[in-house]
Amino acid sequence: MTKIGILSDTHGHIDEKIIEFFAPCDEIWHAGDIGDISVINKLSENKEVKAVFGNIDGGIVRQSFSEFLLFKCENVDVLLTHIGGYPKNYYGKAYSKILEYKPKIFVCGHSHILKVINDTNLNMLCINPGAAGIYGFHARRTMLRFEIDGDNIQNMEVLNIPI
Repeated sequence: MTKIGILSDTHGHIDEKIIEFFAPCDEIWHAGDIGDISVINKLSENKEVKAVFGNIDGGIVRQSFSEFLLFKCENVDVLLTHIGGYPKNYYGKAYSKILEYKPKIFVCGHSHILKVINDTNLNMLCINPGAAGIYGFHARRTMLRFEIDGDNIQNMEVLNIPI
């Protein structure tokens, strides 16, 4: 069993509430708009971090990460990107990758809106963790954690913090 933490849109912000929430996790997935490489450095002190760059990222963040990341966690194929959309309204480039790779989990950020939707047409769980940072139009900071056991996705929890 692998415990996963997911966040997005940190915009250079990381704090102890985030670190504490992800303490039981084995891996952290960052869906872009990292903002500063120090965020990844802090998250990766005791965890494996998988990340993609977002539209606000430049410099070392953009050089260190790709726009799309396809990987396997346990028996689950995962596609991670920043601008992705949601069922029936996927971003064109992301939709092409979804059709090509057929992941069981699709993770994106960008909207600053927490959404977890089962796309029954594509047999895929679409996850947007919302925004974990303090900058943007959102009124609450959100992130997720859950477990993958073989091909089972289970025990999803949300951290919801007012700004």
